[in-house]
Amino acid sequence: MAVGTSRPAETHGALLCQSDGPDALGIDPDDLPDGLVVADETGRVICFNNAAVRITTVSKADALGLPLDRALPLEDLKGRRWWTLTDPYGGLATRVGQPERNLLLPGGREVLVSARYVRECPTGPIRRLVISLRGTEARRRTERSHAELIATVAHELRSPLTSVKGFTATLLAKWERFTDDQKRLMLETVDADANRVTRLIAELLDISRIDSGRLEVRRQPVDVAAAVGRHIQAHIASGQSPDRFLIRIQRQLPDLWADPDKIDQVLGNLLENAVRHGEGTVTIEVAPASAKDDEKGTAVTVSDEGPGIPEESMGRVFTRFWRGSKRGGTGLGLYIVKGIVEAHGGTITVGRGPGGGAEFRFILPVGAPAYLA
Repeated sequence: MAVGTSRPAETHGALLCQSDGPDALGIDPDDLPDGLVVADETGRVICFNNAAVRITTVSKADALGLPLDRALPLEDLKGRRWWTLTDPYGGLATRVGQPERNLLLPGGREVLVSARYVRECPTGPIRRLVISLRGTEARRRTERSHAELIATVAHELRSPLTSVKGFTATLLAKWERFTDDQKRLMLETVDADANRVTRLIAELLDISRIDSGRLEVRRQPVDVAAAVGRHIQAHIASGQSPDRFLIRIQRQLPDLWADPDKIDQVLGNLLENAVRHGEGTVTIEVAPASAKDDEKGTAVTVSDEGPGIPEESMGRVFTRFWRGSKRGGTGLGLYIVKGIVEAHGGTITVGRGPGGGAEFRFILPVGAPAYLA
């Protein structure tokens, strides 16, 4: 049979394998996001799409018509020739394919490869060998992100748990030797460290829900101005000067339906960042979204007068583990803030405020629960 043609009985097996145009379903192999390589019953390549060209750096003209092991000279991680090892055309007739695995292209570049054996009948000879190729960059990024998350969690847990263990062991062993004031100080330290562990676990649960798209939003009427006031009072009670904060609330705010606990989490994180990492006056403004925002809703802006965020770092502010300074923190807070705002259908941006410091602005759209619509 000529390369790139098919008999009527082979129509199903030939889908996506024509090198001269789209198949009968109107799907062009070059439209596929993954690399696609197809070999015929003789083991010669009859389809090599653009994604395969990008991944392998082999031109389509060079690949078409070549034996598969020359067009795609893959090796396993031990340096063994992959097609010789698997022997798809001469191996067991019951095999239906190869699961995805890491293989090496010439030069040592890794690629994810899976294969499907298309046969005339369940144990018949192979009529088509369909290979899918993927780059490993996205998987590597995910693996690095998971490794960084584990390392961060281990580091953040070690300090408070060591403190809790040390103080409790000391109290249990030498209870009678301490005064009531000393005992209270130790127990307050244990309580603070336990709260720190609880917050970290809550952050991890939030990240898991955001990444899996399972972050639930329970919408209720929310008074953002009152929520801002509560957070400011909490900072003042913890020792911040009232003069550090400037609140601007515009009247006639649109009705806001949102999850009050999650909005508190967003406000708390942004204000904590401004107080801890910024300098000077922290300004909080709540107003209806302006015409330039191109959406209706409530806009909240938090800015400070510190050094601000470098221009080259602004694109990474809402990613995991980004830290604007060396003043502690897990680097997860702003990632969670963005996830919460977007779960509400809103947007959040970062820029430079009027006082030169960082300015975070999020907009929550007008909306109501479905049962009230």
